[in-house]
Amino acid sequence: MRLVLTESIAAPVAVVFHAFTDLAGAPDIIQSIQKIEKIGTGPVGKGTRFRETRIVLGRTSTEEMEITAFVPKSSYTVEAVSQGLAYHTTYQFRGEGTRTVVTMKMTARPVHWKGWFTTPLTWIFAGSMRKMIAQDHADLARVCEERVRVAAESA
Repeated sequence: MRLVLTESIAAPVAVVFHAFTDLAGAPDIIQSIQKIEKIGTGPVGKGTRFRETRIVLGRTSTEEMEITAFVPKSSYTVEAVSQGLAYHTTYQFRGEGTRTVVTMKMTARPVHWKGWFTTPLTWIFAGSMRKMIAQDHADLARVCEERVRVAAESA
């Protein structure tokens, strides 16, 4: 499975990158995330591991993930293994004037027998997954754009 989503958000890269990587704030921003538990200490960056609990296709799901690459204000990669599939998701951020273009690329590939059986289902649920991720991005965009609006009004 491969998904690619591109969004344009009316906020500078620094604001958008911070919102997308704010693990502690994610449950307050993204509707489907119920809880994120950071594993370990220190700032969010390469090597950060966390457990994310969210509603997926109407069911509660908890997955452990790791940030495997992290370039501030530019990109980051999150990896996880679930149901026999290895997920690799990369986010790239590019400033365009007062906007930020966010490109997300996600792949899922089988890593053991259970994944080989689930692979056909990923194609069936790809549309639902795309819709869920697009909603996550819409939630994040709304917050980023609101922060820019409030900052402009305060100036």
